[in-house]
Amino acid sequence: MARVPLAEQMRPKTLDEVIGQSHLLANGEILRQIVKNKEPVSLILWGPPGTGKTTLARIIASEVNAEFIELSAVTSGKKDVAVVVEHAKQNWNLGLRTILFVDEIHRFNKAQQDAFLPHVESGLITLIGATTENPSFEVITPLLSRTRVLVLQPLSKEEIVLVLKRALKTLGKTKAVTKAALDYLAGLASGDARVALGNLELALSINGEKVTPEIVKVAAQKRLPGYDKKGDMHYDVVSAFIKSMRGSDVAATLYYLARMLDAGEDPKFVARRMVVFASEDIGLAGNGALSLAVATFQAVERVGLPEASYNIYHCATALARSQKSRETTDLMHEAQDLARRYPDAPVPLHIRNAPTKLMKDLGYGKNYQWKSGFTPKNGFLPDEIANADQ
Repeated sequence: MARVPLAEQMRPKTLDEVIGQSHLLANGEILRQIVKNKEPVSLILWGPPGTGKTTLARIIASEVNAEFIELSAVTSGKKDVAVVVEHAKQNWNLGLRTILFVDEIHRFNKAQQDAFLPHVESGLITLIGATTENPSFEVITPLLSRTRVLVLQPLSKEEIVLVLKRALKTLGKTKAVTKAALDYLAGLASGDARVALGNLELALSINGEKVTPEIVKVAAQKRLPGYDKKGDMHYDVVSAFIKSMRGSDVAATLYYLARMLDAGEDPKFVARRMVVFASEDIGLAGNGALSLAVATFQAVERVGLPEASYNIYHCATALARSQKSRETTDLMHEAQDLARRYPDAPVPLHIRNAPTKLMKDLGYGKNYQWKSGFTPKNGFLPDEIANADQ
């Protein structure tokens, strides 16, 4: 019989056993209310790996007495969804609820996500999707409007330590791991309980009597990262990356880029930052920069790492070498400030649309000429703005 991994053995069975996510699980919070009321709702659980997305979906199904069906978007398609829908219809006839859990739902394309819509809307199935990617970018709008997006946070180091201590108690090994080793295991996990338990299990297999930080290093084959994706170092390195591009220092730009990617940063995050940079800092000095940055983001989406590294380094190098201009950014801020100060200024009559004779008689579109470069005598801005500085 195959041995069950420690992370699976330690998977919580009730909400009270879940460590972390108090913003969703405390009394009065949404997941606690769903379970209390026995009324499931369709959800998108968004968070990093190892934060409990699958666990919470299973607990909800168990607590509301629904059949739990799990699909992975990596290996499933529309045919698999159709099979689930037919099964859900049978359950419906028997008075049973069906919860469909789709892991990595962001990997389903638009047509596959569309297949859920009528059945989620009718209540035939309750959909719980799990994703590590921002649903705003990866899940179609009609599906988002029919679900609640819940954000799961990486577990804190202290919470990871609690997970490890619970596992050691279950295994009868509470004295087998030193405090320093526990701290090291928690630091290596980067908020991922599954990684922490996997490393603990491997460390115990090397020396089940005494686990030290040195044994953890051997087991994990990884040193404690100096780049924490959710800590100050994350923001410091990202800031240095942007400032290096802005300062046209290619070597520094690529050094900080390498640090981010080597530490496991989401390449889409890096690509998005470059898309913003292309307009914010290069703008009119190099209009092609935006197209390159967007193409890089698409390449990262479609190719993925490690091959997309070429695209990311290509783009970062080009952006760093490009001429820089903040003109677009400055103009944007000026326009936003103007709009805030004059939110209701009437559009001048001579540039208003005049689809009817009455409007023309009232002066709408008067003396406006339909030709390129035409500038009306009174300009385009409302009078109160045009005359503000006079």
